[in-house]
Amino acid sequence: MRRVIPILLGCAALGAALGWALTRPDPLEPSYGAGLTPDPEAGALVFAAGGCVSCHAAPESEEDERLVLAGGLPFASDFGTFHAPNISPDPDHGIGDWTLPEFARAVTRGVSPEGQHYYPAFPYTAYQHLAPQDVVDLFAYMQTLPASDTPSLPHEVGFPINIRRGLGAWKALFSHDDFVMADAPDAEVERGRYLVEGLAHCGECHTPRNALGALDRGAWLTGAPNPSGKGRIPGITPDQLDWSKADLVAYFTSGFTPEYDSAGGEMAEVVSNLAQLPESDREAIAAYLKALPGG
Repeated sequence: MRRVIPILLGCAALGAALGWALTRPDPLEPSYGAGLTPDPEAGALVFAAGGCVSCHAAPESEEDERLVLAGGLPFASDFGTFHAPNISPDPDHGIGDWTLPEFARAVTRGVSPEGQHYYPAFPYTAYQHLAPQDVVDLFAYMQTLPASDTPSLPHEVGFPINIRRGLGAWKALFSHDDFVMADAPDAEVERGRYLVEGLAHCGECHTPRNALGALDRGAWLTGAPNPSGKGRIPGITPDQLDWSKADLVAYFTSGFTPEYDSAGGEMAEVVSNLAQLPESDREAIAAYLKALPGG
């Protein structure tokens, strides 16, 4: 027995060390973005496509106030309530003192400047697909926005969700850097894939989740329960949404369906964001949706 105990302790220590290594936050090269020229005007389009205002504007803010990214919007879930943080350029309560690599690591890896994992209520599993130029442009644009000294609200989560290190294991299991649509048939669909699966993160609402909150990629965009508990978010695959490509483009532009109904709730926000993009991007999103299985 005296021989067994040291062996067991050694195995436990080895297991703990392995677990610690596997859950460590992903690094990002400190030279990220080197050689790229920031374009804030292009960053404004990345900002719109990414829906940053929809989550990070203060609740009940209107018009120009929505560009003050003070945060505070609550997101209820089965794991607790998450609050959108302040991501304005304020150096104390926002991201004003972040470097570009720190910003890129947060957006594409879900890791804070302090080295903590972010909860995947922040859709970094989609944003990991972003091209470095888009990240550089987005960072440049966000630095031009008004600062807010509103402190970020703490998340309301309990044990064991509050152990952020465990999110490293969640990422290892569920953060996939490949696209759901493995092969895009042409350049337009490829652009749509980048927007839908990455920047616009459509799957976050339109795809069901498993018991651990990860997207079920096998049921991609087939619809999901509404997190509010009211109704269901519809599927948008061709077998569930028989709109033409032109119908989809018109909806992304105006919010009007072919039946002259109009987008409401959070989808109205999405349409408001998509309407700011070039029409070619809305056409690319529509082409991607029409190219999904189920047609």
